[in-house]
Amino acid sequence: MKYQDIVYGEVDIIEPVILELINSPSLFRLKGIDQFGYRPSDYSGIPRSRFDHSVGVYLLLKKYKVPLAEQIAGLIHDVSHSAFSHCIDYALDAGSETLHSHQDNVFDQYVKNSEIPVILKKYGFDVNYILDDKNFPLKEKDLPDLCADRIDYSLRDAVIFSAIGRNEIEEILSNLVTENNDWIFKDYGLAKKYAELFLKINAKYYCDLASAIMLRSVGDYLRYALDKKYINENDLYTTDQEVLDKIKRFFNEDDKLKLLFDRMDRKVDSKNNPSEYDVKVSCKSRVVDPLFKARSRIKRLSEVDSEWKNTLAIESNPKEYFIKFSR
Repeated sequence: MKYQDIVYGEVDIIEPVILELINSPSLFRLKGIDQFGYRPSDYSGIPRSRFDHSVGVYLLLKKYKVPLAEQIAGLIHDVSHSAFSHCIDYALDAGSETLHSHQDNVFDQYVKNSEIPVILKKYGFDVNYILDDKNFPLKEKDLPDLCADRIDYSLRDAVIFSAIGRNEIEEILSNLVTENNDWIFKDYGLAKKYAELFLKINAKYYCDLASAIMLRSVGDYLRYALDKKYINENDLYTTDQEVLDKIKRFFNEDDKLKLLFDRMDRKVDSKNNPSEYDVKVSCKSRVVDPLFKARSRIKRLSEVDSEWKNTLAIESNPKEYFIKFSR
C-alpha cells in the first residue's frame, strides 16, 4: 500500500498487521474526527483528522526503525478519541480541561472492547503489552519531553498552518536520533529551532483565544445535548458529522440549543473580558524541552539556555480566558 502523507511524503506500508489495523473500523472512524476539535461551517483550510495523525505517529516510528510493537502502539494510540477530540474534556465531568485526559482514561477499555485485540492476536501480539505505555517510551512521554506523538502533531500542524516548509521538516527529522529510548537532537541549534516552532504553534493554535472559545462552546453544546438526551455518550463514539446531524434535528424546538450551536459555529461575536464574562475557560498549554548532544554529553535545552528555562516555567501553565458572548 502506498500512502501519501503531508509530513513524511510517500511511504510503502507492507506490514500485514498494520494494513489490517489501518482498515479496521476503529481506525476508519478516526477519519471523521477532527484533530483540532471543530471546524466552523465556513472553514476553508486543510482538514486535520485523528486518522492522519495516528498513521503519522506510526510512520515516524517506522522511519526510525523502532520495533513493530511500538509502531502498532503508535498507530492505535488515538482510537478512543470521541467526536470533536479534546472538546469532550469540556463536556463531561470526567474530563479535564487543563490535562485533556479523558481519552487516556478510557483508552484501555475502549481498545479491549474493539476488534483490535483479535487483530493483534492474529499476528502474535498481546493486547496488554501493546496497551502498556511503559513498554514504548519513544511513542509516549510526559511533557516537556519529546515523543513520537508530540513530534508528529507539531510538525503536522506546522505544515497545515504554513509555519514550516518541506526543507525545514527534513532538517528537523534528519537532526533527530533515538538513543536509550529518548529523542535527541544532534546539536543545540536544531533543538532550539524545534522548541521555538513548537512554542509558536502552541501559542497561536493550541491555547489561544480562538481555541478557548471553540473548546468551551463545543463542550457546552455537547453537554447540553447530553443533558437533554438529544444524544447519549455512545453517540460520541461515532463521528463529528454523525453527532452534528443527530443534534441538529432538535433546533426547531430548542432555541437555546440553536444559540449554543451558533456560538460554536462562530456566528456569535465573543471576546475575552475578565471583568464581565459568561464562561471561564482553562486551556492546556504545551511547551517542550528537547534533549541535544553537547559533545559527549546529552543536555536539555533549558540547562544551557536560561531564557528557555524561564519560558518553560511560564508556558507550562494553563492559559485562562473569560469569554463574553454578544448573545
